[in-house]
Formats: sequence, structure tokens, C-alpha cells
Amino acid sequence: MAEDEKQKWVKYYSSSHEILLVGEGDFSFSSCLALSFASAPNIVATSLDSYEDVIKSYHSAQSNLSILDKAGASHLHEVDATKMKSHSGLQARKFDRIIFNFPHAGFHGKEDDALLIVMHRSLLNGFFKNASGMLHPDGEIHVNHKTSNPYCNWKLEELAGQNSLRLIECVAFKKEDYPGYENKRGSSSRCDQSFPLGNCCTFKFSFSYDALVAQIRKRPQNPFEFRRPLSDGGTLIDETVMSVIFESYLIFGGYLKHVREALESPDHNSFFLNEALEFGYKKFVAKDPSRTRSDYTKFLDYRLYW
Repeated sequence: MAEDEKQKWVKYYSSSHEILLVGEGDFSFSSCLALSFASAPNIVATSLDSYEDVIKSYHSAQSNLSILDKAGASHLHEVDATKMKSHSGLQARKFDRIIFNFPHAGFHGKEDDALLIVMHRSLLNGFFKNASGMLHPDGEIHVNHKTSNPYCNWKLEELAGQNSLRLIECVAFKKEDYPGYENKRGSSSRCDQSFPLGNCCTFKFSFSYDALVAQIRKRPQNPFEFRRPLSDGGTLIDETVMSVIFESYLIFGGYLKHVREALESPDHNSFFLNEALEFGYKKFVAKDPSRTRSDYTKFLDYRLYW
């Protein structure tokens, strides 16, 4: 049997994908995937709540987590979506699909309240910043989200664009496509209750060269300005840096892999430096002729420094 015939699919998700789920409530979505795949060592499901709070708050959580355990999936707790790439269980991990189902910053007033919308947008902005640096080259970020007013005012596409991502597709979300999934409020004393979905979609995002270049053009020329001092004397690296590193991999990764295979040694890569730089420049401007060699030089300066 061919390898692709062995794959099992649940809508957009394959048993061959490395999948990260963010902000799970009772872990019913991740357990749906795990049950369908049977073997799911490729799944990492995370929640903001502690393990104890998850078990206490959701009546089905224990059974859902047992399903994940039996399928070989991982589940992590107390994972903040806005800081997840630095979590000890996720550092240096890359994924084919990163899924955030109906993100919500908590119930702090009416949904159309301007301040609450700002809180929701801040949550998504932090999530996109982290998730954009955790993708495999062809990976996708999926956000399931309501599209009616006031939820449309979260402006997911705008936030994604600010974090080197582009919208590749927006399709209607149907709960019945995921047997066993139960959307949960996830906050307050009614956290285990469902909420009406209404009109909602799966927003699919991928890494964007154009969004990254737009960000780079707005940044200071001096790469040392990327570091901001912290109160403890350390420094904080700007989020754009991770995106630059990621794009450099997209540009040069395939070429250098070919060189290594041809010469059977990575030590000889330096002989191909000029060719690699020209190859990279052509790929850098392929989608947008307005990109200049100055843009490319600036991109390389950032990547070299970091």
C-alpha cells in the first residue's frame, strides 16, 4: 500500500501532519482527531488551564485525555498562546498545522465592548506572533472563528498580516465534520457549557514573503536596534527576527540541501556562496518585482546578525 493511502484524514488534518492544538477546553477536538487517526504521536494538544483545573471544570475532559494518551498524543497544560514558543515542551518544535478553535480573551463585558475587542485582538496578535515562527515551510495556521458582528471586528486577516502571515482560504466551519467535538465557553462558572456558533469559518493562514518584506522595510537599519533592554539586564529579541530566520530557510534550505547531497559534506557549502546568494535573490524577488537588491541586502543583514 502506498504511503499516502495509509494516511487518515479528518477534514483538513492528516495523520501524517505534525499538529499543534492551542487553547483546548475539554480536549474534545484533539481527541476527535486522535480517535480517527488511531495512532497520534504527531498531535500536541495544549490548554491554558492546569491539568487539575481541566479535570475539575469539564466533565468529559478525563475521558478525552485518556483517548489522547492511548493514541500516543501529547497534552500540555498552562500553555499561554501568546508565549507558547518559549514553553519547555514546545521549544524548537515545528508543525504542519496549528489550530486555535474559537479564541476568546474571557468574559469581561458585552462582546461589542470596544475594550473587550481590544483584548481579543491582543490575544490573537500574540498567538500569531508565536505561531508564525512554529511552522514547517508549507505549514498552515487555522483559526475557527465567528464571522458575524461584533466578531468580524477582530480583523483576523489584518492581525495575521502584521505577523508575516497571509490568508490563503476562508471556509465555512461545520461542527459535524469533527465527531465528538464540543465547543465550550471555557471561562467563568459556565465554562463547560456550549455556546451558539452561528456563522463561523475556518481561517487558514500561511507564511507570507510579502508581509515579511513590508515589516522589514519599516524596521530600523541598525540591527542592534532589534534588541530592547529588560529590567533584569537581559534583552528581548523582536518577533520579526524569527520570521526572517524562517524565510531564509525557505529561500536557501532547498539549495543548500542539494549542495550537501551533491558533495556529501556540508563543509563544502562555502564554495557555492556566490551562487547561493544569487539564487536567493531571484527567489526573494520572484513574487514581487518591486523588491530591490537593497531590500535583499537588508534581509541578509538581519539574518547574518541573528
